[in-house]
Amino acid sequence: MVSLLKRGLLIAFIISIYLFITRGSKTATIIRLAGSTAFQPFAEKLADVYMDKNESAVIDVQGGGSALGIMAVNQGIVDIGMADMLQLPRVVSHLTKVVCARDGIAVIVHKDNPIENISKKQLQDIFTGKITNWQKVGVSPAPLRVISREDGSGTRKSFDQIVLKKNKLTINAMYQDSNGTIREAVKSDENAIGYISIGFINSSVKTVDIDGINATNENVKNGKYTLARPIYLILKKDIGQDARQFIDFLLSNEAQTIISKNGLIPVK
Repeated sequence: MVSLLKRGLLIAFIISIYLFITRGSKTATIIRLAGSTAFQPFAEKLADVYMDKNESAVIDVQGGGSALGIMAVNQGIVDIGMADMLQLPRVVSHLTKVVCARDGIAVIVHKDNPIENISKKQLQDIFTGKITNWQKVGVSPAPLRVISREDGSGTRKSFDQIVLKKNKLTINAMYQDSNGTIREAVKSDENAIGYISIGFINSSVKTVDIDGINATNENVKNGKYTLARPIYLILKKDIGQDARQFIDFLLSNEAQTIISKNGLIPVK
């Protein structure tokens, strides 16, 4: 795992050096982020805005999942680790953490699936393998296909804690490595059920209400929809001033407005 992490981040480092050169500034500073694939596209958008305003900054944003982000920042390989989970592991307890946004987790099915609502208990039974046919939740008979994120995903960790609790995911689950690939898998399978960040919802799939509550940012804000988690930025030890300034930007009114307009819940 560590060698794969270093190999992936080495490639990212080469890319960031290329960006460093192409920006044509001898005083350019490279700021590296890695981790949450749920927050990655938002971080990329915000990095572009920041670099447009700060010509000397080069910001390299990589995904890989929350576990990779935590490992990378703990080892000092990146400046900022991105993690979307309810609780961070003790391994980063000595590092500074900042919550920059909140995000709900939507349960999704194929757009032609007639199901509108499901209870959290039924959802748990589906993802633990107790319910294996759509008929058990009021839909025409068909085998249920569970699609989940892989180990190391912050979205997976949060979903397991909120829905599965101490129960194990069904051994028949199929795995995808990002919110986008889960959405595509559900889009192409009439019998599939999965979960993604609310910020990734589009018209290609259908969201399912949980205990009669819609998966919307407004319902996350008012506490009615409970499948939600914070987005953490974890700062490496002895982080540089340039990276701190980027953190300040992410918490600014401008960046928080961008976060809100693009589907996440701002913290300010």
